Amino acid sequence: MKPSRRRSFVKYLEQSYRVSERHACCVLEVARATHRYERQHEQRIELLMRIREIAQIRVLYGYRMIRVLLNREGWKVGKDLVYRLYREEGLGLRKRAAGKRRAAVHRRERLRPTGPNQVWAMDFVADELSDGRRIRSLTIVDIFTRESLAIEVGQSLTGGDVVSVLNQLKQHRGAPRVLFCDNGAEFIG
Repeated sequence: MKPSRRRSFVKYLEQSYRVSERHACCVLEVARATHRYERQHEQRIELLMRIREIAQIRVLYGYRMIRVLLNREGWKVGKDLVYRLYREEGLGLRKRAAGKRRAAVHRRERLRPTGPNQVWAMDFVADELSDGRRIRSLTIVDIFTRESLAIEVGQSLTGGDVVSVLNQLKQHRGAPRVLFCDNGAEFIG
């Protein structure tokens, strides 16, 4: 039961049965402070109007920034009150729409190699030396034999370095049917 409803019952007991406020509150289990509380509508209306003005001027401000501005102006308000009034007026900032989601790509069944040089996997590995310099290495592995075909190490590996390593492997071993990359892409040759 709401406190406003209980207040009316307390007044009814006081008038009908001629009991004290303390006794009526005790019977109904209502705190006397709750019974005596009076809302301050006029002050809230002014506050609400000011919140609305700030929200119209400063469109990107949320309730926290509005509260900071109100406190600077001399209003002594807490974040819960400002949040409640902000939400009641429907001033909540709209959440940014999420980026376009890619359509779900169903994985095809991975090609199971039956011999060497059919499927290779390629990945980059990064590490840091004791003096703070970073190094990267490109590793290429034959899936069937688990043999490391190439490891290219450098401080910065470019796309040209990757192409040159793959061309060298192609000359020595031939091209694979499928090449898997670290980002999930696969190239079928």
